[in-house]
Parts: sequence; structure tokens; C-alpha cells
Amino acid sequence: MDNKITIIEGPTPNFDSVDSDFLIGVNGWTAGLSESPYLFNTARTTLRTFNGEALIERCHKAWAQKATMFLEYRDPIGLKKEVPIIAARAIDSEKGDMLVLWVRQEPEEDDEEADIDIDFGDMDAEW
Repeated sequence: MDNKITIIEGPTPNFDSVDSDFLIGVNGWTAGLSESPYLFNTARTTLRTFNGEALIERCHKAWAQKATMFLEYRDPIGLKKEVPIIAARAIDSEKGDMLVLWVRQEPEEDDEEADIDIDFGDMDAEW
């Protein structure tokens, strides 16, 4: 079974976080996409395609067989990456067929150490 949607040409897709409004409670239906025993970030990307409906059908077939569908792309330095697709929608627009994909990404880890500035004010005790 073909369980990948591969970006053959074009730039690295932009992934927009859909979890950003979760803290203020405006996240809507995408909150259900984030439910998991593991910590993931949910992101959305929009891609141009030749036949969005056929790609949606492939996603539905994979999900019906309890398989994971992946988006395969190249990162900015040319390495192959793939992320699991958790929801998809095809849209007809003036620019042609568009595919909106919601994907799961592992949280990015900050390599920088946190810069913590602690001010004890007048609590300088002489030991």
C-alpha cells in the first residue's frame, strides 16, 4: 500500500501551528487531533496538487486499514523528512487544486540553555 504523499518539487512546506490558541481555549476541533499518550505538536500546511481528491482517497484507504499516512518532503538543506498526516482536505481554488494537511510533529527541543535571571533584591544575607 502506498502510504506516502511525496512533495516532488518546490520549497519545503511551511507548517503553521494549530496549538497556539490552546491556552486561551479557542483551539476548536483541532484540540481533538492533539489527543495522544505522546506529546506532539499539530501543524497545518497547504500544498498545490494536480488531483487533491485522489490524494484524499489514498488517505482514507490507509486510515480505513489502520495505517499511518505520511507527508514526505525535503527540509531546507535537502534531507528527506516525513511527518504523519492526521487530517486532510482538498480545496478547489483559482490557483488550482489545493491540499490542506494537518500533521503531527515532534516538539522541537531548544538547544539553548534557559537564561534565568533571579533577583533577590534586598535579601542579600551575609553568611
